[in-house]
Amino acid sequence: MLLCDVFFSTGKYKVIKGIISPVGDAYKKKGLISANHRVTMAKLATKNSDWVEVDDWESSQSEWLETLKVLRYHHQKLLSPDPTNSLQNAIPLTKPGRKRKQEPNRHDPVKKKNQSPDIKSVPQVKLLCGSDMLESFGIPNLWKLEDITEIVENHGLVCISRAGNSVQKFIYESDILWRHKNNIHLVEEWITNDISSTKIRRALRRGQSIRYLVPDVVQAYIEKNNLYSPESEDRNAGVVLAPLQKHASDSKN
Repeated sequence: MLLCDVFFSTGKYKVIKGIISPVGDAYKKKGLISANHRVTMAKLATKNSDWVEVDDWESSQSEWLETLKVLRYHHQKLLSPDPTNSLQNAIPLTKPGRKRKQEPNRHDPVKKKNQSPDIKSVPQVKLLCGSDMLESFGIPNLWKLEDITEIVENHGLVCISRAGNSVQKFIYESDILWRHKNNIHLVEEWITNDISSTKIRRALRRGQSIRYLVPDVVQAYIEKNNLYSPESEDRNAGVVLAPLQKHASDSKN
C-alpha cells in the first residue's frame, strides 16, 4: 500500500492494479525452487488483495525472458486484453507525442478542467523494484544497454529504497538513468521492514519458525511440500545465471 499512497498523494496517478510475475525456472538462480510452487505461494499470499494479482505467463515459458519482453507483454495485454496474446504481439513501445507518463499498471492522470471527460488515458506498466535491482543495471552482461534504455524511457521505474541508501547517487552516475530521471520514481521506505526472502529461507533450512513472517496459508504450503531445505538451496549451484550466459554469448557474436 506504500506505493498506492505515494502515487495517490501526487494527484497525477491512479493505481489500478499491481502484477506479480514470478521468473521462470530457466533463470537458473541458485536456490530457485520450481516456478509452480512460487506461483502458488504468491497466489495464496495475495488471494485477499483487491489490487494485486499474480500472472504465471513469464514463469510458464520454457526459456528465460528478458524483463523488457515481460513488460512489453503486460502492456500489450492491458491495451488489448486478449487470451491469445503472445510474446510475438509484445512489440516495443513508441513514445506517444508529449502525453504525460503514467504510473504502473494503468494509471489515470487527473483530468484537467478543459479536458474532455470521454478521453481515455493510455494504460502504463512500470517496473517496481528495490534499490538492489536498480543498481544491478551496473553489473556487466546482466542487462543489455538497449533494454535499460527502453525500460526507463518507455515504461519507467518505481524504486522502493530505504533511508540513507545510495540510489540517487547511482542514478546520477549513470548517463542513461540520469537522462530519464523524471521517469524513475523513488519511494522512500521510512517505516522499514527487515523481513526478506533470504532470511525466511535461512530460517526454514535451520528448522526455525517463520510464523508471522509469511501468511499462515503460505507457511502451511511450505511445510506440506517440504520446501526450502539445504538441498533446495543448492539447486543451480555453480550454474551461470541465464542473462549472464545469454548476453556474454551475444557480445562474442
